[in-house]
Amino acid sequence: MLSMEYASEFLTIALVHLVAVASPGPDFAIVVRNSVSYGRRIAMYTSVGIGLGILLHVAYSLVGLSVVIKTTPWLYSTISYLSAAYLLYLAWGALRAGPSDSAATVASAGQRPMISPRKALISGFLTNGLNPKATLFFLSLFTAIISIDTPIMVKSLYGLYLAVATGTWFCFLSYLLSTSKVARLIGDKGYWLDRLMGVVLVALAIRLVTL
Repeated sequence: MLSMEYASEFLTIALVHLVAVASPGPDFAIVVRNSVSYGRRIAMYTSVGIGLGILLHVAYSLVGLSVVIKTTPWLYSTISYLSAAYLLYLAWGALRAGPSDSAATVASAGQRPMISPRKALISGFLTNGLNPKATLFFLSLFTAIISIDTPIMVKSLYGLYLAVATGTWFCFLSYLLSTSKVARLIGDKGYWLDRLMGVVLVALAIRLVTL
């Protein structure tokens, strides 16, 4: 348990994280896409991968690498371009989505051939882990909100909470998107939502390399 000394700090972190995780971004787009295209199970694995990606940001923030990344322009640019390239790769698959010719597939809300849980997990991890906006978030978190005097063990607990909370949020989103009512609403036109997420991913990729 965190002592009262760090309770206010933790509450601030939790509130800032709630706003950040609820804001639409690459993580949101890939979870929506995988929920529509592959169903709840794959979306859940994607969500767990996103949560694991948070641990990567926490790890380099704890050792001060987030400051190095931000203050080294070529390194930050490299991460931005890698992230944009990966988002465009995901967008290409989403934009190619179309109506299924298979009656069985139509019956399962227009899903495409299933991807493996491992691939879904890696997809979520890379989407979050390569996101330079997450780097900025953790840079501000570990420099402006979390005191330099806060013990590294407490900071690690903060990071663990952020990873679990992020994964839980996106698992909840995956559940909502794959409920029977939502599935019926999407029906066999789900590929249009998939294409929309593709457009969103392209826009996010462009934004990464132009800001």
